[in-house]
Amino acid sequence: MFSPGFRLFMGIAAFGMVAAFFYGVVSGDGGGADYLGFLDAESWIGASSLGWKGGVGDHVGYVILVMLSITSGLLAIMLVAFRDADPDAVAELNGGELPPAQGQTATNYWPIVGAFGAGVLIIGLVTHAAIFVVGLLVLAGVAFEWMMSAWADRATGDPVANKELRDRIMKPLEIPVLGIIGIATVALSASRLFLAVSEAWAVWSAVGIATVIFVGALLIAMAEKINKNLLAGVLAIGAVALLTTGVVAASIGERDIGHHEPAESHGVEEGALGW
Repeated sequence: MFSPGFRLFMGIAAFGMVAAFFYGVVSGDGGGADYLGFLDAESWIGASSLGWKGGVGDHVGYVILVMLSITSGLLAIMLVAFRDADPDAVAELNGGELPPAQGQTATNYWPIVGAFGAGVLIIGLVTHAAIFVVGLLVLAGVAFEWMMSAWADRATGDPVANKELRDRIMKPLEIPVLGIIGIATVALSASRLFLAVSEAWAVWSAVGIATVIFVGALLIAMAEKINKNLLAGVLAIGAVALLTTGVVAASIGERDIGHHEPAESHGVEEGALGW
């Protein structure tokens, strides 16, 4: 029969779809306290067809509820496909024996990153839409990485094999994506800082950031042995500090940059030089 996880998430999916339908109808033209949106047949058709035939009311709320329904439905299908970690089903596939229980085998930094992403998301609600999107992307990445880490920690009874399995799947994706994100974070955060301060402070800020990066890379290269957790912690603190500085600078805004007027001709009339 259906597992408890399937029933839970499928119920959430059904709730999200029903709520999206009624929200799309009520928030349409004439909606609100008088609920005149229910008298509009176009709103019914639009909400039923996901906006394909006819319109809906508030697009943001409607899309959020539809995505809640779709995501919950996919989770329900995944749980029933893998039997929701049902021990009886696992034992049946393993010749009647259950694999040894496994706990978390590596340090998990994703809750900290997720808290930072939630903070960026909240700041973006009151500052700029781009900051809100950044927070949303951070939370999406944290959810995916955390899910893969939780799966890999319990994939087999061997912690070393679990780590190798996760690295084999995630490293080809993580390394280029994190590299692009790191470069974009440094460039965007530094540019916001340079535009928020005066010209002189912009020069000294660039010198300071470049010096810190150079000295840090030099120390890491010269060290014979360095703890991976310490290195990850230092890099995480630096990234959070730089991104926080960029967010604060973006909320302050750019400095007043004057525009140069074209130079006057100082008495030379147009065409006097034969041009």
